[in-house]
Amino acid sequence: MKRLHFIVLLSLLFSLLSFSQSAIIRGVILDENNNPINDVNIKTSTGEGTASNENGFFELKIPFGVEITIAFTHINHKRVEAKFNLKNGQELEYNPVMMVEVEQIATVVINTNTRQSVDGVTSISPQMIRTIKGAQPGVENILKTLPGVNISNELSTQYSVRGGNFDENLVYVNEIEVYRPFLIRSGNQEGLSFVNTDLVQNVDFSAGGFQAKYGDKLSSVLDITYRNPVAFGIRADLSLLGGSVAAETVSKDGKFSGIAGVRYRDNSLILNSLETEGIVEPVFADAQTYLTYRFSSKFHLNFLGNVSLNTYNFQPVNRQTNFGTLQDPVALLVFYDGQEKDQYQTNFGAFKANYFVNDNLTLKLIASAYLTTEQEYFDIFAQYRLGEVNTNIGDENLGEVEFSEGIGSQLTHARNDLDAFIVNAEHRGDYKIDDESTVEWSVKYTQEDIRDRLVEWEVIDSAGFSIRPPNFSSPNLQPYNSFSGPLTAFENIRALNRVQIGRLQAFGQYSKRTSWGKNEVFYNVGVRTHSWTVKGDGIEGSSQTVISPRAQFAIKPDWDKDVLFRVAGGLYYQPPFYRELRDSSGVVQPNVKAQKSFHIVLGNEYSFEIWDRPFKLVTEAYYKGITDVNPYTLENVRIRYRAKNNAKAYAYGLDMRLNGEFVPGTESWFSFGYLKTEENIDNRGYIARPTDQRLKFGALFQDYVPNMPDLKMYLNLVYNTGVPGGSPSYADPYDFQIRLRDYRRADLGISFDVVNPEKVYNSKWKKVFRELSVGFEIYNMFNNQNSITNTWVRDVYTKRQFAIPNYLTPRVFNLRLSARF
Repeated sequence: MKRLHFIVLLSLLFSLLSFSQSAIIRGVILDENNNPINDVNIKTSTGEGTASNENGFFELKIPFGVEITIAFTHINHKRVEAKFNLKNGQELEYNPVMMVEVEQIATVVINTNTRQSVDGVTSISPQMIRTIKGAQPGVENILKTLPGVNISNELSTQYSVRGGNFDENLVYVNEIEVYRPFLIRSGNQEGLSFVNTDLVQNVDFSAGGFQAKYGDKLSSVLDITYRNPVAFGIRADLSLLGGSVAAETVSKDGKFSGIAGVRYRDNSLILNSLETEGIVEPVFADAQTYLTYRFSSKFHLNFLGNVSLNTYNFQPVNRQTNFGTLQDPVALLVFYDGQEKDQYQTNFGAFKANYFVNDNLTLKLIASAYLTTEQEYFDIFAQYRLGEVNTNIGDENLGEVEFSEGIGSQLTHARNDLDAFIVNAEHRGDYKIDDESTVEWSVKYTQEDIRDRLVEWEVIDSAGFSIRPPNFSSPNLQPYNSFSGPLTAFENIRALNRVQIGRLQAFGQYSKRTSWGKNEVFYNVGVRTHSWTVKGDGIEGSSQTVISPRAQFAIKPDWDKDVLFRVAGGLYYQPPFYRELRDSSGVVQPNVKAQKSFHIVLGNEYSFEIWDRPFKLVTEAYYKGITDVNPYTLENVRIRYRAKNNAKAYAYGLDMRLNGEFVPGTESWFSFGYLKTEENIDNRGYIARPTDQRLKFGALFQDYVPNMPDLKMYLNLVYNTGVPGGSPSYADPYDFQIRLRDYRRADLGISFDVVNPEKVYNSKWKKVFRELSVGFEIYNMFNNQNSITNTWVRDVYTKRQFAIPNYLTPRVFNLRLSARF
């Protein structure tokens, strides 16, 4: 806290150095075909001026409180003028259109088809994220339709990218890294995504080959920007699964602006449709805010805050799962006793101070703190029957278990508690050498304090015999010989850890846009370094350092076709976080190394027009060579590491995405991905990794009724081939490479705009709203039986183990009401 107070005091001292007052106008200048125009001369009536870059982007500071005329001139387009009168510190986005034949000024919606992604980043429209919901609404609901991104659990916001696991993805909000809870083991327990879509302004996503300015993870970056409001407004959303309210405001002098949102989620509607019947109380809520105070045009202070409380109470009663084939159907019938009570409470706060020394130099100070308190308590006794199913049509016992092949019981117990406190202090800066060259740098210190108590055990009884761990030294020869040894749980994990991890990170990178003959060229080179120390109670301290060079190069040839080629790569390290240091027995291994990956990404973007509408085809081929791999297993969404660097792995694949206006005025896309990832543990040969998702097809399609454009529809389609289904406890993964069935899901949403913001209404009650829409959604429209993992049950006669699929949600209907005031 002393360090945080010092940073805030230092930021306030910077404000005393500021003296000028101004406002900012920025935007993208387009021609009549929605193509960006570079080298547009921009001049104000008071003498300020600038020019647009090759993407049509411009940013201009103007005096506040007076009416200013801005002129946009270009040799090939008609002159455009516009008048502005902004408040002190106000930032306005203005996107003019310059016509060739007719002088006109207008504003347009910018989409990703009109701007080349030279740095390999996919931009997603915030309006699309807010409009297209889903069983787990948020940014992740859109990400799952992108190539290379795998989300095979609609109850979870966690995703894997190009063969990586859930822990290998970076998430930033306004340049501030955010975290998620540690103990969650199933999608049922997950609450809300950290990102509140009602607050979002920009969404950028990179699936690999990202720049040095992003942190040390192996797979992807999700970079979110929350918006600074320019007027008062309220947005509300209500459905059968919960609701959200967001409000935004700005002071009269424009110095203060703030946006805040409250969300509530109750997944009972979805969880009550699962095979396991019982009493379930899943309640998730959070409050989030982003505040900005502009002391002057040179110094801005921002605050990002979040408080989240997730509770999950469950009393299972029974379950029946039918599987097998039509000729040999099998059923698992389970009766439960006991309950589960979980709670995850997180608090997050961050201050960010921006000091604009001049038009070229910006200095930033960021201080953040993350506190999570988590508990996972359950005692569940399950008695099961595994047997043949009656298939005689017309029989009154059709579908019931008639002959038992296995009976048994299972008692699971957990008393897991975890407290984590993570503090960050960072200085960032960027300096524009000229209009085409930029240098960025950062120095960051992180202190992680983890207190963890892990108590889990499982007792399995089959046909009257307690099953002992297979590696237990004393054999049980009952019933032929009496056994007098102690009863031993099949699985028993007990650990008490108190760990401190200190991290020092830094990066520097240089970006430049230039020409190579008549071709446009962009390149970026940078390097990161990460040094960390692990220590704690009963732990011998360990320190390690890694260096990560990265580079990107893109070229846009001087061709008639609008084509861009891109190559990116480098060394990517993932220093172990706390969960990666904890082995399967719960003991922390401080000497675990950073996983190391060499990335190479080859990309191509082709922009074209069909039906006089813009389209873009993006293709990327990639390869990852990974060493010092820390093997893991997946149990639903819980990752259990071995805490050993005893493997090597690789991943390669091809991603393709075609997006554009298949229907005029709406953006849709179709995605395809091919992936192969394998690992070699202890030089025993390569086997598929838990995230080996071979084929991926995704589609996000939007449409409306031509004669009734206020009636809209979206269709969200995902098809993934099956991933390995895991293995029983103590089993050798080399002997269990059975894959889950293919994942197929279709979500449909239909909405009607009662109040459209582009229309003028005479009705008094409609004038109260800026937007108002009603609709309904169908999740898993075709009622496909998808599974997330397997439950392993023994056959008492053959001693073999059956992989019982744990099915995900069936078809579910939802109603929704959205409004903006």
